Amino acid sequence: MSNTSFFAILIGGLLVNNFVLSQFLGICPFLGVSKKLNSAVGMSVAVIFVMLMATAATHPIYTYLLVPNDLAYLQTIVFILIIAALVQLVEIVLRRFIPPLYNALGIYLPLITTNCAVLGVTILNIDSGYNFVQSLVNALGAGLGFLLAMVMFAGVRERLESAEIPESLKGLPITLVAASVVSVSFLGFQGLFGL
Repeated sequence: MSNTSFFAILIGGLLVNNFVLSQFLGICPFLGVSKKLNSAVGMSVAVIFVMLMATAATHPIYTYLLVPNDLAYLQTIVFILIIAALVQLVEIVLRRFIPPLYNALGIYLPLITTNCAVLGVTILNIDSGYNFVQSLVNALGAGLGFLLAMVMFAGVRERLESAEIPESLKGLPITLVAASVVSVSFLGFQGLFGL
């Protein structure tokens, strides 16, 4: 079991080991939903919710069901099924109570099911030896890191809308260049807390 403090785990998930900008997980929604700030925030809140609920569900299932019955090798399949069920719940709630956000997220909402950042945080919690509370703190930090990356990149992309860009860089090329610059900015956090 890890003796890492809650603060170090939270900051690690938020800045040092940012799933999008340092570990390059969750790139699909990062590039697809970051055109507008409100949809980026909406997607991020949905991802935070799914990360926290997935962690709350997968950690006890792994610890008290899979490991004691020598079924730990089924971890990935079980985790994906749990994440898929949670995403369906989020989709139903958004469709019913927040239709504009549901429509703005479009195809990217069901893609949370296959968002490797959500699966990554659940597996990383197990691999890091975090207890249940540490796992929840790590999931919150990872989710907030996803939100930070999405909001930062949405701001950059909104600024690019009004910028004069050479014809050869318009569209996806300038988006990838901007994403790489935002990602490089997070290299400065490497080594923080020794994480």
